[in-house]
Amino acid sequence: MAENLQGSFLVSSPQLRDPNFHRTVVLMLEDNDEGSMGLVINRPSSISVDSAFSKVDKKVLSPDPIYSGGPVETTALFILHNCRELGKDEERVAEEIYLTGSNDSFEALVNNELACSHECGFRVYCGYAGWSPEQLQEEIARGDWQIVGADSATVFQANPYDIWEACLQLVREKNRILPHIPNNPEWN
Repeated sequence: MAENLQGSFLVSSPQLRDPNFHRTVVLMLEDNDEGSMGLVINRPSSISVDSAFSKVDKKVLSPDPIYSGGPVETTALFILHNCRELGKDEERVAEEIYLTGSNDSFEALVNNELACSHECGFRVYCGYAGWSPEQLQEEIARGDWQIVGADSATVFQANPYDIWEACLQLVREKNRILPHIPNNPEWN
């Protein structure tokens, strides 16, 4: 098996036209011999967390949107957060990025009941992106996806619509052949 992608971002290439993944960034949650799974982090839906949870008589004070995590099992809920204190008992995806499905953890996050050393951020996702064994590696080899390291600041960025372009810029810098300031001005 190729390198494990858990904790990385998959950045869709500009030529990828699949409507499920056009201009998306996927945070990889799992990558093993049985397949791969991740969450699209830059697709907010029109449904707010408040609105969604009011339908199940749960008081939640968050005007933030629920994000479309991907086209698979769109009724499954996933919560990403960056709270170290709560993260001790949660699945760590990458540095300061934790995954939870726990009702207690979710309530502590939305009601700000944690004595944290920093402001905790969280995002709620419906659905996920999934690939069968070797499918993702084939898509990467074809050039559909580029890989960069994941970070908490990007996941919880205030404007999710800027995430794809910012990650694409990281890909370009990572694959840059010439230095930013060439020694020979004729190389410009």
